[in-house]
Amino acid sequence: MGVNEPAQTRIILVRHGECQGNIENRFRGRKDYPLNERGHKQALELASELKGLIPDVIYSSPLKRAIETATPLAEMLSINVVPDEGLNNISLGNWEGRLKSTISREYPEDWQTWLSNPEKLRIDGAETFQSVQKRAFDSLCRIAETHPHKTIILVSHRTTLKPLIAASLAIPEPYFWKIHIDTASYSIMIYHKERGFCLYRLNETKHLSELNIEWT
Repeated sequence: MGVNEPAQTRIILVRHGECQGNIENRFRGRKDYPLNERGHKQALELASELKGLIPDVIYSSPLKRAIETATPLAEMLSINVVPDEGLNNISLGNWEGRLKSTISREYPEDWQTWLSNPEKLRIDGAETFQSVQKRAFDSLCRIAETHPHKTIILVSHRTTLKPLIAASLAIPEPYFWKIHIDTASYSIMIYHKERGFCLYRLNETKHLSELNIEWT
């Protein structure tokens, strides 16, 4: 670090690798999909990419697809994966595990809200994006303060990472469709105590040999 550079913490935001729910175009939520074959391959490619950044700690959503994405990197570095509930995916009530095409037919108004302004979505028994954003940002701030001047990996989900990035950069609603994050991608934020968060890289996927891009 140069003499004029502020002391900073590097935070690497990772979206989990591909699971069956992704390729079948289902709402996943808290449904605990494991990685599929391509997802495991992506996790290995991601680990090879990130090991050179020498992460100090790895935190993850407790869901299988996130833990399984974090595990190859943790094994390469001989460090533990720490589950963190704040990084969990959004709870989507009775939408979880269901095809998006089915939801679009059964709930046409809510589906249009999902396509245009999901921050306003209200589903019985489901979590709001405002709740997701608060718990994820609270976790991020706690973790950053716990590991000052370290390199931190956070493995999570699209519907958690987008609100988290928006909160970190003070991006107002609607923000969800203004940020794109692919499976097994990584983004990098820099945290400085006086300056706050800075987005340094977004949605890096050059390490992936296969990628199915999800737009809805």
